[in-house]
Amino acid sequence: MPTDQPHTAARIAAALRRTLPVVAVLIALLCLWEGARLAFAIPAQRLPPLSAIVETMLTRTQGGNGPLLIAQMLVNAWATFQVALGGFLLGTLLGCALALLFLQVSTLERGLLPYVVGSQMVPILALAPLVVVGLGRAGAPPWVARMVVVAYLTFFPVTVGMLRGLRAASPESLALMRSYAAGPWQTIWKLRLPMALPYLFTALKIAASASVIGAIVAELPSGAREGIGMMILTAAQFYNSRPPALFLAILVAGLLGVFCYSLVALAERLVVGGPRRRHARGAE
Repeated sequence: MPTDQPHTAARIAAALRRTLPVVAVLIALLCLWEGARLAFAIPAQRLPPLSAIVETMLTRTQGGNGPLLIAQMLVNAWATFQVALGGFLLGTLLGCALALLFLQVSTLERGLLPYVVGSQMVPILALAPLVVVGLGRAGAPPWVARMVVVAYLTFFPVTVGMLRGLRAASPESLALMRSYAAGPWQTIWKLRLPMALPYLFTALKIAASASVIGAIVAELPSGAREGIGMMILTAAQFYNSRPPALFLAILVAGLLGVFCYSLVALAERLVVGGPRRRHARGAE
């Protein structure tokens, strides 16, 4: 038991080192917010004070008989998160499949990769209505169309990151696998895939943030009744009478993106960092 105390203290210290800079930056941003208001005399209509945002957060909806506004926004954020998660998983599967396909068939990579890159040049605001209307006429549920929009934004970074990671193995390592008479899929599973994990998780972090953007944008043409995108649209319509509500909705959307990014970062620590920590602990 005493031998575990240094490791526990080290983990607590490492957690504090990671948390304190985030808290310090948050406090600095809040101070900058209020300082800018006071220094430049910005009216509350353009930049509401933090106290007004907190007050709006704690107001009750539906004429004072409904839930708190922040509770309603969190419920809608959960709906957006579900769509973002589904589209993120779909885009991840598609991106990994394309990367494996391009690795095995170089002709397809040369033929399809330019179109994959070109697909990301289409603005999502223009594509989302086409996907929603097209799949809606085909009889697909609205949430399916929203997930497809999210997958469209997420598959590209996963494809590029995964493909680069699969090719990160050194020629010496590949020659060693061939000397063991390993087949192509054995080489992928035993060598290429472990080497690709850091590249893959870097791409997944980008895709996780993009999934929230795609889910919010896809809510607008689909006529969704719930979702943080609809809360942002409603708050924008009543901006003149209640500006803090729009800032609050934007803040919740940003926190949702940070939450999705943090989930991927946690998964990276468990999958990639775990074996490294165990190896380092065994070396001690």
